[in-house]
Amino acid sequence: MKYILSLDQGTTGSRAVLYGEDGKPVAIARRDVKQIYPRRGWVEHDALDIWNNQLDAARSVIADSGISVDDILAIGIANQRETAVIWDKGGQPYAGAVVWQCRRTSPMCDSLKEEGLEDYIYDRTGLKVDPYFSATKFRWLMDNVPAIRANVAGGNVFIGTMDSYLLYMLTGCRVHATDYTNASRTMLFNIHELKWDSGLLSLFRIPKSVLPKVYPSGHLYGYTTPELFGKRIPICGIAGDQQAALFGMLCTRAGDIKSTYGTGCFTLMNTGNRNIISKRGLVTTLSACVDSRPDYVLEGSVFSSGAVITWLKEGLRAATDDAECAAIAQSLSDSGGVYLVPAFVGLGAPHWDSEARGTIVGITRGTTREHIIRAAQESAAYQVMDVLRALQADTGIKIDSLNVDGGLSCNDFVMQFQADISGISVVRPVVKESTSLGAAYLAGLTIGMWDNIEQLRDNKQAEKIFTPDMDKGERSKFILGWEKAVRQTVAK
Repeated sequence: MKYILSLDQGTTGSRAVLYGEDGKPVAIARRDVKQIYPRRGWVEHDALDIWNNQLDAARSVIADSGISVDDILAIGIANQRETAVIWDKGGQPYAGAVVWQCRRTSPMCDSLKEEGLEDYIYDRTGLKVDPYFSATKFRWLMDNVPAIRANVAGGNVFIGTMDSYLLYMLTGCRVHATDYTNASRTMLFNIHELKWDSGLLSLFRIPKSVLPKVYPSGHLYGYTTPELFGKRIPICGIAGDQQAALFGMLCTRAGDIKSTYGTGCFTLMNTGNRNIISKRGLVTTLSACVDSRPDYVLEGSVFSSGAVITWLKEGLRAATDDAECAAIAQSLSDSGGVYLVPAFVGLGAPHWDSEARGTIVGITRGTTREHIIRAAQESAAYQVMDVLRALQADTGIKIDSLNVDGGLSCNDFVMQFQADISGISVVRPVVKESTSLGAAYLAGLTIGMWDNIEQLRDNKQAEKIFTPDMDKGERSKFILGWEKAVRQTVAK
């Protein structure tokens, strides 16, 4: 048996997963990622700490599995997207990594909008002007960290997202590269010409020389240094976590759609070679591919999904674990008219309001802790429903079923409510580690462990399919209540 080592570097944890030739996980190791909140609305990570934890997880999963490192054919990397890192030749970060959730660059984005640059940026990148994306984070770091400004001209500054940083460290500070999917999330990459856009680089005052080279997701990027794992291992796959999940669920044909319920929730539809201009707050990005031109993907990003459950447990201290949250929700017939809009760091698609903050509406004297817990979990499904409606309207494609993965997809209550409120089937796979699986598939196809994508479809199995079981009148009533709650949340 041969294996692929998949490194899945996420917002709250860094995981390493070993996959066998049958596409099933053999062993998993996880290390937590420390969340740093310097100010209200700011979120940072320690990139060097992430590197050490990711390396530790990789070594641990190999040791725990008992397999020989000689049987690992390649490494694939999936990563939290948009998080901005700037480091020196030795791999030392100049400052904390600015996480995708961070809103510190809201004023910069507001200025770009006031200057009428939204269409200019969207036409090239497919992205909204929002602090979510990397370009303003890069610019903020360059403006506010003196050591970065002092070293740019001397060739001692490397700018990238978390995948680029991990690749740089894995290769002994030799390779500075990224893939199309991560580049397409920076607000600096022309998704039509597949290159860094000179006009945008000039706008954000970022020299091309400090940015990584860009390749397809399935590509031989380089080799690990021998001292890391006892031998050189080829790194043959890189993809942003959401495109990796799309690939892991084998949504490689136009119309295929998936939703990943992690810290945030990200719904992506493969649109093939169609670059669809969204009129409903969705963004266009690029798919993961193996040595070819990537497909276009229409995406709706929800900023707080699983984060709501974390808040229930750690912030509100209303429950002890995920199972208790689900059990409480299932014990009620409804939320008692309570709606929770979790705009903890603003609202993403389709609203895009970076100033909005969380709201709970519909509270009466009869409202209980249990109603709020149920409303919090329902909010994940409502937000995905909003994105699904926008996708259908923008593409003209009727959505009948939704592939799901991520931590919250294991919550039967949320998945059934998703099916009910959206009026579609929800398909949960046997292998729920779609993000790491996608990275493994990319690396395995590139190294020749698998011949083609069609061969992988034999591995795909559904664990459970949730079908809608809600009266249409009741569904309409709940949706109207949600829409009212969102209107009360959006900043005026």
